[in-house]
Amino acid sequence: MIQIIISYKSIGIIHSPHKTLKGTPIQPKAAKDIEGTVEVFSEFVKGLKDIEGFSHIILLYHFHLVKNTTLLAKPFMDNEKHGIFAIRGPSRPNPIGISVVRLNEIYGNILHVQDIDIVDKTPLLDIKPYVPEFDKKIDVRIGWLEKKIYKLPKSKNDGRFR
Repeated sequence: MIQIIISYKSIGIIHSPHKTLKGTPIQPKAAKDIEGTVEVFSEFVKGLKDIEGFSHIILLYHFHLVKNTTLLAKPFMDNEKHGIFAIRGPSRPNPIGISVVRLNEIYGNILHVQDIDIVDKTPLLDIKPYVPEFDKKIDVRIGWLEKKIYKLPKSKNDGRFR
């Protein structure tokens, strides 16, 4: 097996009212109407050209507060362990998070967003436009979550991933 070392540099910082892992909503749907900002570093501002026409954007970020990696974990909406690739928990071999948020407005290098489920001062890796024709799927199965998805609106990080 050949393992390749990859490194990324942050293109910005995500700011939110969520100051600690504990209590942070676990998905954007559970963070409805919560506002935050995405600060894009000056060297990357040109990359924001034409993004204002999109109502939603995809944020890719580094789970900077997570110190442990695991391949089996109990997700927030279940008490059974599942493989890390079958859940969206942060304690991953590559601690990369993804959230689709509403883009409200842009002032220079600051994107004002809502439905933010990300801890304050999280390093931003990338931004992509959300395009339903690319991203929305039909005939979707959601595995073990099918019996647990009703818990999402009230689910918060309880600190189990550190």
